[in-house]
Amino acid sequence: MNIGLLECDHVDERFRPIAGDYADMFEALLRPHAPGLRFTRFDACSGRLPASAGECDGYLCTGSRWSVYDGDAWIAALKTFISSLRGSGRPFVGICFGHQALAAAAGAVVSKAAQGWGVGALDIELVAEEPWMEPPLRTCRMHYMHQDQVQALPPGSKLLARGEHCEVALFSIDDTMLGIEGHPEFPQRYMEALLRDRIERIGPERVEAGLESLRQTTDDAILAQWMLRFLRR
Repeated sequence: MNIGLLECDHVDERFRPIAGDYADMFEALLRPHAPGLRFTRFDACSGRLPASAGECDGYLCTGSRWSVYDGDAWIAALKTFISSLRGSGRPFVGICFGHQALAAAAGAVVSKAAQGWGVGALDIELVAEEPWMEPPLRTCRMHYMHQDQVQALPPGSKLLARGEHCEVALFSIDDTMLGIEGHPEFPQRYMEALLRDRIERIGPERVEAGLESLRQTTDDAILAQWMLRFLRR
């Protein structure tokens, strides 16, 4: 299976020694569960996108420092490409910014969360069961680093999970498109580096709580299996 990685940002050079670029983190997350998986990288934030939906077997869209409501041409092109995938038979999984881009492309409003930043290792509640959610979980913990969020489900979508910090934590459209607000690909050391670097932006109290939360175990391995099952359907 060939997965198209839509790169919507790149890791700051200061932090690359931790776990490489974002695409490297996704490969490290998924490859242990699918050794034969292939990846084709598309530098979406530089304007490079697949020529057509059929170029890869499925697509994975990364996080980003940008907001989906910014007026950049590459963001508009990305949302147009995501819209073109709907009904193509090619599965799509969006992470954080990718999750928000999927929602925006489907007609939802994305804006800054009224409750502020969602950071650290946080729990969400699963409110629906799907065949690809194996092994099943009632609650799920992953790393979060976001200020924007999806304010309400887009038309024709299904809520899969929610949290206190994020009302739309997981959702799907047409059983072929999946949005995940959290970052199962972020290792703990990278999360710690981001939090320590963003004290002024996020606020010292929230950063301190975020750093403390990193002591908790996350469900990254299970989420990797879910993502792969979804992409293979």
